[in-house]
Amino acid sequence: MNDHVLRTDKLNLFYGNFHALIDIDFHGFEKSITALIGPSGCGKSTLLKCFNRMNDLIDDVKTTGGIFVNERRIDEIDIIKLRKKVGMVFQRPNPFPFSVYENMVYGLKIHGLSNKKRNEETMERCLKAVGLWDDLGDRLQTSALSLSEEMKQRLCIARLLTVEPEIILLDEPCSALDPIATMRVEELMMDLKKDYTILIVTHNMQQAARVSDYTGFMLLGELVEFGETSQIFTSPKDARTEGYITGRFG
Repeated sequence: MNDHVLRTDKLNLFYGNFHALIDIDFHGFEKSITALIGPSGCGKSTLLKCFNRMNDLIDDVKTTGGIFVNERRIDEIDIIKLRKKVGMVFQRPNPFPFSVYENMVYGLKIHGLSNKKRNEETMERCLKAVGLWDDLGDRLQTSALSLSEEMKQRLCIARLLTVEPEIILLDEPCSALDPIATMRVEELMMDLKKDYTILIVTHNMQQAARVSDYTGFMLLGELVEFGETSQIFTSPKDARTEGYITGRFG
C-alpha cells in the first residue's frame, strides 16, 4: 500500500449539538483516488472539508481527535499554506466572473507567485493537464462564465493545479454534468492521479466503482467500512455496506 497522506484519528465533529462525524479513523493514500460513498447527510462532505478546514467557516463547529496531512496535524499548518497544498473543487462549477486568463492566474497572484513568463507557462501546462488548451488557448480573454458546465468544471480543476497542490478534494464534481461530460471528468481524474492524491465524495456508486482505488462507506456520521474498491463492491464485510451497495436502502 502507498503511504497515507490524509489521516484522521478518532475524529469527532459537532455542529452545535448535532454529532456529524463519530470516531472516524480514515486513511487516504498517495497518488490514488479514494471515494466516499453513502446516503445524503451521512457526513461524506463534512469529512472531505475537514482536510482543508472548510468547516472552520461554519459557526458553532467543534472537533475532537486528530486530522493529519502528511502526518502533520492540520491545526499546526498555516491555513493559507494548507489550502495551497490541499485544493478543493465544489459540486457546482464556480469560475470567477473574469476571463479564462484571469481565473488561471488568480491563485498565482494570491500566493505572490505571479509574473508574465510564469503565468503563461503555468496556464498552458494546467490547461493542457485538463484537456482545455486546444479549446481555450486562443480564447483566453473569453469570460469563464460563458463556458459549458463541463468546461467550467475543468477550468476550476485547472485553476487549482496552478498553485501545485499535492491533494485534490472533489465534492460531487460531476453532479451538475451530463453523462458524457461526467465520463470526461472521470477520465481526467484517472489521469491526474499519476501526480496527485485525490479524495472524491460521490453519490454515484457506479462512479466510485469506475474511478477509485479505495472506497469508504459512511452512514449516519460513521465510517462503516473502508477498503480497496474492488473488495468493498464485491465482498463487503459489513451488512450495512452490502445493503447500500445492493440498493436495499439509501
